[in-house]
Amino acid sequence: MIGRIAGVILHRARDHVLIDVRGVGYIVHVSERTAAGLPPAGQAVALYTDLLVREDLLQLFGFPTLLEKEWHRLLTSVQGVGSKVSLAILGTLGAEGLGRAIALGDWSSVRKAQGVGPKLAQRVVLELKDKAPAIMALGGDLTVDAGGADGPGIEPGPSAAPAPASTAGPGARPIADVAQTARAAADALSALGNLGYAQSEAVTAVAEAQAREPGADTAALIRAALKSLAPKG
Repeated sequence: MIGRIAGVILHRARDHVLIDVRGVGYIVHVSERTAAGLPPAGQAVALYTDLLVREDLLQLFGFPTLLEKEWHRLLTSVQGVGSKVSLAILGTLGAEGLGRAIALGDWSSVRKAQGVGPKLAQRVVLELKDKAPAIMALGGDLTVDAGGADGPGIEPGPSAAPAPASTAGPGARPIADVAQTARAAADALSALGNLGYAQSEAVTAVAEAQAREPGADTAALIRAALKSLAPKG
C-alpha cells in the first residue's frame, strides 16, 4: 500500500497531478479543492494517498491531510460512493465542512457535489452520522499535512522549493487554518464531554456554532455550544 508520495510536480490539472519521484512519474487523482492549493510545476509536493486496486486498474488518490484521507475512507464505505464521488464531495465541502454537514444532518450540502443525487446524499449522512463525532473529536490530531518532499529516499530536483502562499487557488484553505478549525472543534468537544454532555449532542452544538462562525476559537465554540445546550424555558 502506498500511503504517502512526495516529489516534484511535473504537471497539474483540475483533477490530478503528475509527481516525479526519483525519475518515476505518478499520476495522483485529487479533488478540485486540493488541486487549487497545490504549488506550480517544478516545485515540491507531498500528499497522503489511497491506492485503488482493481483487476484491470491501479489508481492513486491524494489528500493534503490525514483528516481528509480518513473522510475519503468513510465516504467510500457508503454504497454508491466511489472514489470519484468522494473527491467531488470533499472538493465541494472540504473535510471540516463535510463533518459539519453530516453532524447536522445537512444532506442538501452534500447534494451540491457533482454526481450526488438526493437519495445518495441522504444515505451518506445517515450512514456516517454515528461516525462523525469520533472523527471530529480526533480532527486536531488527524489534520497533519503531508509535509515537504525532503524526506528519506526523496531527492527532489534543484528547482523544488516550498510553495508560496499565493499559489493556492480561491477554493483552497491553508492547512494551518484547517488544522486550527479542527483543533478548536476537538477541544470544545472534549470540554463539553468533561461537563457531562453526550458526544452526539455536543457534536451537534459545536457543528452549529462553527457553521455560524467558522473561524471561532475553542472558547467561543464552548460558549456558543453551552448556550445552545442550555435548557429552554
